[in-house]
Amino acid sequence: MKPISILKVACVAITLALLASCKSTKNITTTAPIAPKSMELQETLNKVMENQQTAKFITSKIKFQVKVGSQDMTLTGNIKMKRNDVIRLQLMAFGFVEAARMEFTKDYVLIMDRINKQYLKAKYEQLDFLRQSGLNFYSLQALFWNELFQPGQEELTPELTNNFMTSEEGKDFIISMEQDKLSYRWLAENVGGLIYMANIAYNDKYRGKTQLYWNYTDFKDMGSKKFPCKNEVTFTTPKTEVKINMTLNYIGNEDDWETRTPVSAKYKEVTVDDILRRFMAL
Repeated sequence: MKPISILKVACVAITLALLASCKSTKNITTTAPIAPKSMELQETLNKVMENQQTAKFITSKIKFQVKVGSQDMTLTGNIKMKRNDVIRLQLMAFGFVEAARMEFTKDYVLIMDRINKQYLKAKYEQLDFLRQSGLNFYSLQALFWNELFQPGQEELTPELTNNFMTSEEGKDFIISMEQDKLSYRWLAENVGGLIYMANIAYNDKYRGKTQLYWNYTDFKDMGSKKFPCKNEVTFTTPKTEVKINMTLNYIGNEDDWETRTPVSAKYKEVTVDDILRRFMAL
């Protein structure tokens, strides 16, 4: 596969991994009441909540590796995030040419293929698999920011944490939630409360199991908190496995950048079906 073709695969892979696999339900908060947690488990859950970042901006150089089957490609780029506003990934080809940009805002998803001058821009409700599942920007943000989230909600409040089930398994603190065909699971340190794994699974007896694993390692100090500089994402379907490694370098809090990307008239708009067809052809 040519480098440019692999780059296209990378764009499609991360988009589907972040969007299609993280289905959630709008009525998740109506689950049956959970039995009261022990004092020790509640204290650990509080530690997990206290580890949430206080920074408004997170920016970094990024090394981006994608593996699809026997294909393996490594790119460099940038990640820029503003809390409750935008997540932007810029991928570079040959080290200096921006080849692709993925921008997730509160209102829409923008995917730009700089090389072929194509783009996809759609509101979340225009994408069937997002509209039907109730997934929003804030769930994606939580995955990138190494935080818990309540599916379909903008903010995780102390009251909403009552919907989580908690347990201990060795040195692990397990936080979980289930609803219909979906299950959510986080593993955190029992002592410090740092989340080091998130797992989201969608079970369909006809289509099989779709699953997302997001592992966090190499935590570095960022202000008074810690932030994971290595993210290993594995997205599996009954037919495909995509592995994405993102390594952050020179992490900071730059705020002097435009949070929205204008689309030139020279770019051709493509549809969600085009993106899905590319993914299915992997």
